[in-house]
Amino acid sequence: MSEDAPDPTSGPGHDPGGRRGPAPDHRASRSRYSAHDGMQDPFSERIDVRGVLERISEDVLQGFGARGALRRMLEQGMQDMPGLDELRRRVGEQRRRTSTGPASQMLRDLAERLESIVDAERDARQAAGDDLGAIELELLPADPAQRFRELGKQPSWTSAQARSEYEQLREELAQQLLDAQFSQLAAGISATTPEDLARFREMLGDLNELVAQRERGEEPDLDGFLDRHGEFFPERPETLDELLAQLAQRMAAASRVMASLPPDQRRQLQQLMDDVLDDPDLQLEMLQLEAHLRELAPNLPWDRADLGGEGEGGQGEGWSPEPGGQGSLSELLDDVERLGELDELEAQLAGDHPGATLDDVDEEALRRALGEDAVRDLRRLKEVERQLEESGALRRRGGELELTPRGARLLGEQALTSLLRRVRREPATRSSGADPEPTGQTRPWQFGDREPLAVERTVRNAVLRSAGSGGPVRLRPEDLEVVEHEVRPRTATALLLDLSYSMPLQGHLVPAKRMALALHALITGKHRQDSLHLVGFSDYARRLQPADLAEPGFERVYGTNMQHAFLLARRLLMDDPRPHKQVIMVTDGEPTAHLVDGRSMFNWPPVPETLEATLREAMRLSRSGITLDVFLLEDAHGLVAFAERLAELTGGSVTHLQGEALGRHIVTGYERNA
Repeated sequence: MSEDAPDPTSGPGHDPGGRRGPAPDHRASRSRYSAHDGMQDPFSERIDVRGVLERISEDVLQGFGARGALRRMLEQGMQDMPGLDELRRRVGEQRRRTSTGPASQMLRDLAERLESIVDAERDARQAAGDDLGAIELELLPADPAQRFRELGKQPSWTSAQARSEYEQLREELAQQLLDAQFSQLAAGISATTPEDLARFREMLGDLNELVAQRERGEEPDLDGFLDRHGEFFPERPETLDELLAQLAQRMAAASRVMASLPPDQRRQLQQLMDDVLDDPDLQLEMLQLEAHLRELAPNLPWDRADLGGEGEGGQGEGWSPEPGGQGSLSELLDDVERLGELDELEAQLAGDHPGATLDDVDEEALRRALGEDAVRDLRRLKEVERQLEESGALRRRGGELELTPRGARLLGEQALTSLLRRVRREPATRSSGADPEPTGQTRPWQFGDREPLAVERTVRNAVLRSAGSGGPVRLRPEDLEVVEHEVRPRTATALLLDLSYSMPLQGHLVPAKRMALALHALITGKHRQDSLHLVGFSDYARRLQPADLAEPGFERVYGTNMQHAFLLARRLLMDDPRPHKQVIMVTDGEPTAHLVDGRSMFNWPPVPETLEATLREAMRLSRSGITLDVFLLEDAHGLVAFAERLAELTGGSVTHLQGEALGRHIVTGYERNA
């Protein structure tokens, strides 16, 4: 049953037991019920929805739309609630503090260890009288990667110590390079013997086959894969996606490091990998897996050469070989992977992509970056967005937030309240007419009054007057109060809003929209017997709903087609059964367009044909018994002259107002004349 549908069990006098009696009043409150989805927190902070709407109203009416306005407010934060800008700033600071020492440190360490090995081998050859062999060592390339390759090609070693150190270095490099590429997977290799590398190659081959099975639409056997290669996956991922996501992050970080290196260092590392992992089949499986991961996770920073010295984000110049950098490529990739996570977190907090919501922000990544307090701040911001949607003020359509009719009504009520706060309240006057309606106020009784007696106020006055006498309470004429009524005819109003390009340029659009929402709130809330028709006009005129005033952007079109606006207003009002009809037009410019064979014809400056067509349509309004009041937001000579001619022909009025005075004048004028 919908919220507004009548309840057949709550009608007058209904009693489930068959007895009749007074029915409870269910109008005092309404409740909404929905299934628990695990996200509701009964102890969550309640957000002042009206306060939030008031904060975003300026941006909404300015043309940012509901999503843009709410996003701006969430970025700025609210009082003790830090905004997204603050969270993003702290993530940026964390990113700058993250160490990204030069990758060349690994090559320098390699050069130092190779120099020690060469010295030991040279001393052994000289001691054995092999001077020619010692000279050959002097001719080895200075490039660490090439020197490593040439030493590995030696047919024999004179120094057993040098040979042992070289083999140990090769094994360490193999472990380090594998760990740099695969991180936790490489921990499953206790040594880098040919047998160990063969097992690793077999695992990569089976993993590539799992990916290929899924691409063919088959169901990958992840459990069987983990049973065969469990030593590489001690945490045993639950899904193939989880496994691939870990590998993709790591390999993307490796590609980012390589892309950010100077060309000579990039070549050296690639050559070193080819020499240390001297297994063409293993290298082929690694390349195939990387290709799969690039396709599955294209959003990762593959090959992005933006890692500068000390994390400053240099563009493609690599890292300068400064001392004290990372001691291993794996440690360096840990930092780069961390940087990638912080980059992604910054992008999520920025929310620049279409349909972005705060749910896109990875809470675990935010917790790792800034701690639990930051997650709590994010959840409070999410609560603002969620409660706005639950209140019915905003709704999500096609992934985008938009203002609902209820939200437009709330904005109008706020605008109306703000306007009336600045206006001195006048006592209601009594007049003759139809449809008497209580104002909610009382007043002292006067002889001849026919309004109903306000019993509570009357008795209260008598009690207060008799309080000190100690005698019985007796009513006197001065105690009497009556329920105040206003008697007024029913009125149909067409509000014509100029939405041409000049309105936002001159700063008139927001006050005009706010006035329209306030007038709508006044009529629908207090004068429900009246009606309001909203019409917007630029090159053409069309009907508007209050929520349309919160649409993002504004019309970048030329033309002020008052003729079409008058035509549409006359049709709407003639179809309206209310006896009194009026048009209120708000504009900042002369008519520069009119309809010719159903098409808008624009001319600047205005041509006589446009002026004549507009005046002719206005006179039709007047002959139909419709009054016309024009509010000018500018005082240009041509505009004022046209408006005075318009008033002369139609018997209407012309008023020059700007800013918030526009709303106060129209709203309070409607109240006085109602």
